[in-house]
Amino acid sequence: MIEKKNSNINKGAVILSLIFVLLFFLLIGRYFYLGWTGQAEGVNLEEMAEKQWTREAALDADRGTIFDRNGKAIAEDIPSYNVIAILDKDYANHIKDPAEAASKLAPLLGMSESRLTELMSKEGPFQVELGPGGKKISHSKMEEIKALDISGIDFKRLTKRYYPNQDFASHILGFTTNNDEGVRAGAMGLEKALDEYLQEEDGSLKYQSDRYGYKLPDPKEVIKEPKHGASVHLTLDEKIQLFLEQAMNNVEEEYEPKRMMGIVADPKTGKILAMSNRPSFNPNVRDITNYNNFAIGSAFEPGSTMKIFTLAAAIEEGVYNGNAQYQSGVYKTKHSRVSDHNNGRGWGKITYDEGVQHSSNVAFSKIAKEQLGFEKLHEYLTERWEFDEKTGINIPGEAESKIQFDWEIEKLATAFGQGTSITPIQQIQAATAIANGGKMMKPYVIDKIVDKNNDDVIKSYKPKVVGEPISSDTSKQVRKLLRSVVTDGTGKNYNIEGYDVAGKTGTAQLYGMDGKIMKGHDNYIFSFLGMAPADDPKLLVYVAIDRPDLDDEAYESGSVPVSKVFNPVMQGGLQYLNITPDEASEENSEERSSSGVILEDYEGESSISVKKQLEEKGLKVKVFGEGDRIVNQAPYADTNVLQGEEVFLRTEGNVKMPDLTGMSRSEVLRLSQVLGLKTPEFTGSGFVSLQSIKKGSVVKANSPLVVELKTPQEALQQQEDEQENEQETNREE
Repeated sequence: MIEKKNSNINKGAVILSLIFVLLFFLLIGRYFYLGWTGQAEGVNLEEMAEKQWTREAALDADRGTIFDRNGKAIAEDIPSYNVIAILDKDYANHIKDPAEAASKLAPLLGMSESRLTELMSKEGPFQVELGPGGKKISHSKMEEIKALDISGIDFKRLTKRYYPNQDFASHILGFTTNNDEGVRAGAMGLEKALDEYLQEEDGSLKYQSDRYGYKLPDPKEVIKEPKHGASVHLTLDEKIQLFLEQAMNNVEEEYEPKRMMGIVADPKTGKILAMSNRPSFNPNVRDITNYNNFAIGSAFEPGSTMKIFTLAAAIEEGVYNGNAQYQSGVYKTKHSRVSDHNNGRGWGKITYDEGVQHSSNVAFSKIAKEQLGFEKLHEYLTERWEFDEKTGINIPGEAESKIQFDWEIEKLATAFGQGTSITPIQQIQAATAIANGGKMMKPYVIDKIVDKNNDDVIKSYKPKVVGEPISSDTSKQVRKLLRSVVTDGTGKNYNIEGYDVAGKTGTAQLYGMDGKIMKGHDNYIFSFLGMAPADDPKLLVYVAIDRPDLDDEAYESGSVPVSKVFNPVMQGGLQYLNITPDEASEENSEERSSSGVILEDYEGESSISVKKQLEEKGLKVKVFGEGDRIVNQAPYADTNVLQGEEVFLRTEGNVKMPDLTGMSRSEVLRLSQVLGLKTPEFTGSGFVSLQSIKKGSVVKANSPLVVELKTPQEALQQQEDEQENEQETNREE
């Protein structure tokens, strides 16, 4: 029995040994198999390990910035951040004390400590976002939170397209949006037209790390450099564009027109310095009701501004005699009948120069038919002024014109601006020849496109003469006559004291759905095409307003709302360009109703008296100090300030720090100057949201001032976030 038992044990041992030997060879075989093939169950082990230990981080690229002609960003990418709390205790940098972190973060995020503590005490997730107060915060707030040095707090960087001036050249700039693939791309205006240049390409950084994400000693980094979008530099001037936007906003609010358009150009180069339309929109909000850039994308009867070019053609051909007389009122031919705009009454027998001043349709009909001739007029319109061709301005959306020149009545009407349809930008191009000694300049908005990665100029545009339809002498004579239109004719509303404006009014007919001419006092497009100074124009401005709500009882002229755009834009633009007013009279040198007020030196005078004096001249005045005698002022003496601008006066005695909230950067600089503070330090952009010197505290000379600026959009976002947070807190309670 014992032998049999031992025999069974021996057999079992042999079998067990064989099993171990077999397993050993299987393991050895598997080892060599894995080493040879590098695969297990179809999975590449090397790739698997690579993925497990390799981290990849995105290197963000920025979409190209769009600048004005002075290098001021008018469309750019700006950073925003979401606040993140890391909760995983295996991660070295995690939230260690949720309650303490919440007490520090609550004031900055506008959230309750209890809600933040709850979010940062969750079990399970690696990290949580601290919203809504922690969503899309500004860079300055991110820096504030970062300075708290809270363990476990991190930030997720986001990028958004931002237009700092809000409703500003919107139809030129356009906007961006995410396409079907989730890629941000231009959807309108230059953002769309130049998308291939503006588009960015993110880079990446690959490296090997441990399980916590820390780089290994030899991380084997692989970097793909980000490719930033190209920078686009425009001819627009932010300051002049803002003049135009503000003036159009004022008129839109007062007269509620169907549409408006305005263009400001440099007649020497063809550069467009400003262009705007109404209805407009804020590309940050995209409250769009009108997608058409009317200034280039709408062709309509120009009205009497067309008479400028008929007049110039007649002068150039030597057939115009301004002293010759004709019978105004009605002009009859075998096939046509033309009446002057005052219901055919006319002004009796007058000279052609007087006819230009009165904007007589009869005068220009006779010039076209009897002096210039229709064939020659058509030659000028098409071959010289090029009204039958697009200007080729380098922004999208330019419309086609239509020259009506088949029947005699169409030829006569075209001569004084009816029937034929052209665009505002065509009128600007043609008018450059009047302002520029006969040389007609091609209008353009894009100055250059620059590769941001290496500063190479990809594309550039230069001033281009596209024709010389008239001589320099003719241009001078036309400007002289257009000056008389402003001083003695239909353009008196555009007479800016101190500056010689030359130009021509326009009243364009409109047609109803039935194809008939619309009737009514304000059913017209009222316009003005003007330039200044008349002897050597530096600015060329066109403004058109479609069906403004005029005061019918007072029979308000359509020139009134147009002048409320043209005048402040022209005078503000000339002042900005340092074009000095005509010092023809002592009265003009002290106060100009249109061009502003020249400040005197008010030191030692009574602040009450000076304040009253300046406010009567249309200025806003703020006085700082306990005394009455003025010891400092801003702006300084001999500065020319526009009506509506602020003047700061400081008196003797202590001064309490005012609330700067809502002030612009320039206003803060001016105020710090008059209060005797050091030059302020600014963070952010836009308008004041925070100030380092407390409101109401006594100001000490040479004190430092730090100011945080926020754009209106950032301020609005903050307000919305605070409201959302308040609602969430109320729900929790």
